[in-house]
Amino acid sequence: MESNATILQLVRRLLGRFLVDRGTRRLEAERLTTELNVKYADLDQEIASLSGGNQQKVAIARGLSVTPRILILDEPTRGIDIGAKAEIHHLMNRLTHEGMAIIMISSELPEVLGMSDRIVVMREGRIAATFDREEANSEKIMLAAAGGERNVRL
Repeated sequence: MESNATILQLVRRLLGRFLVDRGTRRLEAERLTTELNVKYADLDQEIASLSGGNQQKVAIARGLSVTPRILILDEPTRGIDIGAKAEIHHLMNRLTHEGMAIIMISSELPEVLGMSDRIVVMREGRIAATFDREEANSEKIMLAAAGGERNVRL
């Protein structure tokens, strides 16, 4: 992400320059930042000056601004504090309960086990195993990732 971008500049790029007026864009930026509990001094504040958790929430807002049916989150909580992590997990749960599908890519095994309905283990660019929430555990996932188990089920 550009270091000199502001939250408002990001929303302007996302929502287009000709179809939405500035007031509407600002209201949408305020709505998304409020909904995701982004903490900032001013809507024109540079994104790079926000905390890591707030930068992550702005990145998620970018994805949500187009109202997707499927949201792909790659390492959504990497490098952020526990409070921001809990907020992002809560948001993910809310979105899935509202009907959105989320594909989460994470290297944090406890996060994967706690947040996923289905877990797909990749190894060397291929699906090594697939587990439903009820059958997944750390041992099975690590074994599949290391190549010790073939449980491919789609």
